[in-house]
Amino acid sequence: MDALGIWGGSATDRWPGAIRVALQNYGIHLFLISFACVYYLSNADLLLGHYDLGWHLAAGDLIREQGHIPFQDPWSFTLADKQWYNLSWLWDVIASVLYQYTGFGGLVLSVVACGAVIVGYLASVCIDRGASAVAVCIAVFLACVLYPSFVTPPNIYLAASPNTATMLFSVVFYGECLRRTRWYLLPPMMVLWANLHGGFPLGFGIVGLFGGVALLRRDWAGFKIYSLAAAGCLAAVFVNPLGWHIHDGVSATLGHFVQANITEWASYYENMSLPGCIPGILYVLLFIVLELCDPKARRVPLESRLLSWLFLGLGLYQFRYMSFFFLFSAVPLALHIDRLLPKRFLNELEIRKSLLAAGLIGACALPFTFVHMKPAFALPEMISQADADYLKAHFSKSRLLNHWNVGGLLIFRTGGQVPVFVDGRAATAYPDDLLRDYFGLVDWQIDEAAWDNVIAKYRIDAVLWVKAHQQLRRFLVEKRGWKEQYSGDYESVYVKP
Repeated sequence: MDALGIWGGSATDRWPGAIRVALQNYGIHLFLISFACVYYLSNADLLLGHYDLGWHLAAGDLIREQGHIPFQDPWSFTLADKQWYNLSWLWDVIASVLYQYTGFGGLVLSVVACGAVIVGYLASVCIDRGASAVAVCIAVFLACVLYPSFVTPPNIYLAASPNTATMLFSVVFYGECLRRTRWYLLPPMMVLWANLHGGFPLGFGIVGLFGGVALLRRDWAGFKIYSLAAAGCLAAVFVNPLGWHIHDGVSATLGHFVQANITEWASYYENMSLPGCIPGILYVLLFIVLELCDPKARRVPLESRLLSWLFLGLGLYQFRYMSFFFLFSAVPLALHIDRLLPKRFLNELEIRKSLLAAGLIGACALPFTFVHMKPAFALPEMISQADADYLKAHFSKSRLLNHWNVGGLLIFRTGGQVPVFVDGRAATAYPDDLLRDYFGLVDWQIDEAAWDNVIAKYRIDAVLWVKAHQQLRRFLVEKRGWKEQYSGDYESVYVKP
């Protein structure tokens, strides 16, 4: 027997009975949570890499300062009469408080904590469905390593971003709909979800699918439960500062033409990159093979299978939904794997002891991982503080045409002193005409007519753009007589003559 087996087998046997039983029961959770969190912390630089984090922090500061949600965007000169639908105002406030008192370390820990809850919840659901310890560990660990999509930055779904709230609540809604016993908790959770992120309609989709299956089965008790949960959630949505206008904010995002220009809304094929996509592809193939080999598996809940296949299809169509496939497919995959495991892996007591021992080792590694990664806790350096200081000194009253990706960082680093042209809030804060004009500029090859039109229409006197865009430099400097006045590590500033 190896050292880990000796420690896990004999050392725990000497502990008090109640403690030993409790730890062994939660050994799976400890193992999965500790090692998943080590993995998340080791990617801490990516957790803070979302381009919108800057404006979220600035929005939280602004709401706390004013005591209410602004009706219009205070940082741009292109808003016209557009109302700002801040669908993530509560997340912004929480992030602002965390950043003020704990810095970026607190934001990272909050993200990792959300990831830990997701891991633990999925493990509990799989165990409740009767999957063995080994099968649960394999399925849940694979799903929780893959769903954050760390290989496709900035399109990451476990990060310092309101997206994480939607990932968390979708798993909780999924688990509680499978259990049915605590459905009354869903409406209070929907109050939080609707104020944290605009992805709350997904909750209705989950509850609706469970209700539809119950109706087809003529399971009237289940249908009643899901109907009551849906009605309660519908009422809960309106407990927010925007009132019924919250649906205007959601509709300004879903199905809007701007999605065609945002990579997370593009197809899986357009976002995949080798070799990073290989583990995800292998997981998808494994799920498909196991599902097709046993299409009538009674142990696998029909609702879990339907959700998995639905979001697999949606994920291939739009990349952002692939993460939900990984999460929802953990239960079917665990039950399929359990059926294939040799009998020697079904000694639950010994396996749980070993998992407990390994989990304790993983938990001990967490603080060391945090300390090791702490120097990487920072916003993306697309706009450095030196860049921001220069812009504040020279362009605080200019009409600056900035690249979409740096808009949020510009708002945060300059404190809103340099008005922006556009940023990641897209259709929730900017008029459609402006967004159409902007997206006519983003091709690598310069559309000279489009650039001339935007510069004249919005009276632009400075451009903040990606430094590597040589075609733009040649167009502005050589053809239009502009001057490259400042050059940072990633961005350049061109000024009108």
